[in-house]
Amino acid sequence: MAATAVRYLRAVGAPTTAAAPATSATSAASAPPRPALRAVRDDERAPLDPAEFRAVLGHFASGVTVITAPGEPEPAGFACQSFASLSLDPPLVAFMVGRTSTTWPRIARAGVFCVNVLGAGQGALCRGFAVSGGDKFAGVSYGPAPATGSPRLAEVPAWIDCTVHAVHTGGDHLIVVGKVEALGTDPAAARTGPLLFHRGAFGQFRP
Repeated sequence: MAATAVRYLRAVGAPTTAAAPATSATSAASAPPRPALRAVRDDERAPLDPAEFRAVLGHFASGVTVITAPGEPEPAGFACQSFASLSLDPPLVAFMVGRTSTTWPRIARAGVFCVNVLGAGQGALCRGFAVSGGDKFAGVSYGPAPATGSPRLAEVPAWIDCTVHAVHTGGDHLIVVGKVEALGTDPAAARTGPLLFHRGAFGQFRP
């Protein structure tokens, strides 16, 4: 990120280090003016209707996961469709969570999490973890993930066991980066294909 910032500052002519004093009036006069860097003002932002934003972005089909973490008296977990692979070397993944989430602070305290990738027949499981409050793990079968002990849900096609690597602010959400410590698949569960979310409804992949 630092290298990106330096490239940007150089591109716009802003100093990246302390500037040396000008050697002459001629060199000072020939230097291009440096634009002032400032934050974007509220009146410069493009007006967006939140409902239209959701409707348009809803056309992007995504997979569905349940992010889990160990805790007391019960584990923490929530349904998450904003998940992505981030880096191969080092192995990193990322998910996004609302800054008002009541589950995120519990995951942050644990410092670890497991990404449970849901299969086509696990829509009800997803809905259970999408609600706020209550014991989301009631009646749910799970075991400890091998590296962190985070809940690994039974019969999910794939799981990724992680430690929290970094957290960044992204508007009204947080971008959580996890370092992958262990991962695996369940070939039998994977045969059903993934659970997909598209335009507010669940679906499945049909090749």
